[in-house]
Amino acid sequence: MSETELKTEELPPLYQDSSFWGMTVTQFWGAFNDNLYKQLVLLFCAQQALQLNTDDQQGTALAVFALPFVFFSGLGGWYADRHTKRTIVIACKVAEIIIALLAMAAFFTGQLLPLLIVLGLLSTQSAIFGPAKYGILPEMLRDDDLPQANGIIQMTTFIAIIFGMASAGFVKQAYPDQLWKTSYFCIGIAVIGTIASFWVRRTPVAHPGLPFSSSALGIDTETRGLLRNDRRLLSVLLISSVFWFVGGIVQPLVNIFGIGQLHISESRTSLMAACMGVGISLGCIVAGRASRKRVNFKLVTIGAWGLVACLAAMAGFGWWATPEAGETLPKADVSLWASFIPLTTTEWLARGILTLLGFFAGLFVVPLQVELQTRPPKSLKGRMIGAMNLINWIGIVLSALFFGNFTMVLNDLNWPMSNVFLFLAAVVLPIAILYHPKDEILSHDRP
Repeated sequence: MSETELKTEELPPLYQDSSFWGMTVTQFWGAFNDNLYKQLVLLFCAQQALQLNTDDQQGTALAVFALPFVFFSGLGGWYADRHTKRTIVIACKVAEIIIALLAMAAFFTGQLLPLLIVLGLLSTQSAIFGPAKYGILPEMLRDDDLPQANGIIQMTTFIAIIFGMASAGFVKQAYPDQLWKTSYFCIGIAVIGTIASFWVRRTPVAHPGLPFSSSALGIDTETRGLLRNDRRLLSVLLISSVFWFVGGIVQPLVNIFGIGQLHISESRTSLMAACMGVGISLGCIVAGRASRKRVNFKLVTIGAWGLVACLAAMAGFGWWATPEAGETLPKADVSLWASFIPLTTTEWLARGILTLLGFFAGLFVVPLQVELQTRPPKSLKGRMIGAMNLINWIGIVLSALFFGNFTMVLNDLNWPMSNVFLFLAAVVLPIAILYHPKDEILSHDRP
């Protein structure tokens, strides 16, 4: 029997499955590169706005990163169902090496436009990679292993976010005029991720000979029909989009909150933002273990209430969190010790709240991810993940537009930027109150 014809009972246990760990390693390093480069661009925009007293272009950068997901996620889903997902994973990792080389050239220019072009290419590669990455998990693993597998994948993803975002602040301060040197590191980890992708087990093509149509660039006819007939799946898709709308605002908000309101250095701001990644990692692992071979929607409810509480706490915290005289960290100090030991009580509190915010986000997102992987039929899994990415990134594009416009309004009113946290709490509150679907048992055997 070939490797592509393995039955459920012949699949190795999750923690002994080299194919699963190959997928975990390759997506870990891909997420690291994505977030290192994106955070460098966001910090570049935030610093430029504060130093030159111009509009903050973080919203523009986030829109550039998000739009390829809107335009190409559907295409990525079509590829994932039309071809073996392993081939797509490997091809995307090779493309990552090429993009890392282009990033080196962009850093040489020192201009925002080339950085944004490379950021767009990076997100295009990720848009094609996403449906294959998440769609291959239910093909190569037992269904009842998916909660823990997704917990591990999400945990390692956000550990990568922690190190990617934290590294960006140190790199920008250490090499303010020579950021191209960081590209050697990015190229190296892209190569490591590519090597790891060859460990991934080949799975059967989900829909051989699937014809291409213009609808594949968005949500194709079959997927739209499934969503019309399955309201539970549609509700999960929409709530997932709300989650990413909120997340798309929180990241740049924390950046401008740290640099502009607390007046702390870039490396310390990056570490403060990375605390969310620590919390999400813990939340994802807890969610995977607590699911106990089912889609546990009680975790979504707990996560939603936790998000509301933490977002409201950040809004209240922002009203009185102002730097005291002499407590601003000099930007020349880039030592590891100085960056990890906050000089102010406000930073300790902000990091604690953001870690809790991440933890509840992890509880919230894992059950949604598992439901979107397991509920569609095999022939539609890739396209459903593509639809998920499309809808999620529409939410992120809207978050970029909202962030840019709302921050201008707050600046005109001279109100603290932390007021945006209160708006986000109001967005999540209806989910916490109204969304309570029943849990769904995951079968050990594939249908």
